Amino acid sequence: MTDETARETALSRPEAPEDRQFADEAARQAARENARRVLRESGVAELLQTLNRHALQERGRFVEYDSGVVFKWGHGYTLRHIWVDVAGETLRFRLRPHLRCAAAVPACDGEYHSFTRQTWHIPGAVLRELDRNYQHPVAEASED
Repeated sequence: MTDETARETALSRPEAPEDRQFADEAARQAARENARRVLRESGVAELLQTLNRHALQERGRFVEYDSGVVFKWGHGYTLRHIWVDVAGETLRFRLRPHLRCAAAVPACDGEYHSFTRQTWHIPGAVLRELDRNYQHPVAEASED
């Protein structure tokens, strides 16, 4: 079998489910590692832990996802959260749907306030956004 026939056979053969599963798992792991790195480098991870430790006396909890983290606190009708998502090198705070903000930092698309790698380093920018999200959190729907 020549190299060309082997290549054609490999291309015509459908991808095995195990190969797709391995590729999906590798992509998930890469997204997870990127999110951890961005959260750590931007300082958001430390700020959320400090908020939990000092303002909430360790009553908050963290739910990790492949591309970010949700910080939750409260119970029942008072359940609140701050949702931080990572898309590539961009840190995004999820909001309730609203009209776009006029400010340049953070960038706003009506659903997320986004911070690029350059805007993480603006003194106090991420801290102000985190404080705004803590003071006016998104309420979760009651499951009753």
